[in-house]
Amino acid sequence: MDMNGYFYFVHVVEKKGFAPAGRALNIPKSRLSRHVSQLEDQLGVRLIQRTSRQFKVTEMGEAIYQHARKAVDEIEAARIAIEESSNILTGKVRLTCSVGMAQFALSPLVTRFLKAHPRVEIIQQVTNQSVDLIETGVDMAIRAHSAPLPDSTMIHRRLATVTWGLLASQSYIDKAGAPMTPEELDGHAGLKLGWNSDTGHWVLRASDDSTFSKPYQPLLCSDDMVTLKQAASAGLGIVGLPLYTCRDELQAKRLVRVLPEWTAGSADISLLMPSRQGVPPTVSRFANFLRDELPAIVAT
Repeated sequence: MDMNGYFYFVHVVEKKGFAPAGRALNIPKSRLSRHVSQLEDQLGVRLIQRTSRQFKVTEMGEAIYQHARKAVDEIEAARIAIEESSNILTGKVRLTCSVGMAQFALSPLVTRFLKAHPRVEIIQQVTNQSVDLIETGVDMAIRAHSAPLPDSTMIHRRLATVTWGLLASQSYIDKAGAPMTPEELDGHAGLKLGWNSDTGHWVLRASDDSTFSKPYQPLLCSDDMVTLKQAASAGLGIVGLPLYTCRDELQAKRLVRVLPEWTAGSADISLLMPSRQGVPPTVSRFANFLRDELPAIVAT
């Protein structure tokens, strides 16, 4: 029995179409269609109703899918057992993350993982835009968020929580003065993370959970943390950033904390994956590696 047809059929059903399944598997959708058609001929039943506007799994297709999913899982489990016994990882990991996450958190971890597993290939899509994992065939997303993520079918694993703070150069403080209370931020030059030039907001929290919020007109708006760090280091103003991203600048005193008894909020770093089913061992191992190693990278 040729299991390829069942394997491809399962992916087409789960990705809800030949085109997204083809992108996920990195094969032409015409080949997928041919394999599924051959499986239908072999079984003598129609599994998928194909029209130009609609993709629909037939009732018999749903029944076949349930059995095929179990068979594919068993084959995958056997492959995982073989690879784990040899401790040699192979294959690809496709992930997406923001520019800041790539620069300050994932870069050293990706390097370490590849050195430990030289037969693995990592494909990293770096973008500040949200990516549809199922549509693009990406295995996982690493996202920082200050509010709860929207409900979805994604598997969600929180990896770490990071603290933000206000920072400026000593030259700026010497020129403009050090605010001693949040109210004294009024009149200070602000640098804003984000490309939207609308009014920014200082949003601060004290150790007793009291909060402070005040609007300001940003001098510079950018969705690139490196640009904002350089601007702050050059004395242009005060910026709110994750403290771990400024560890070197703080140690070298190129930046200093402003209102250090207050934080500029916090954010969770989460890993999202489309499904727990059929996850390749290399993808699972990399996800666990991030779970174990990322917290130390972003600690402050």
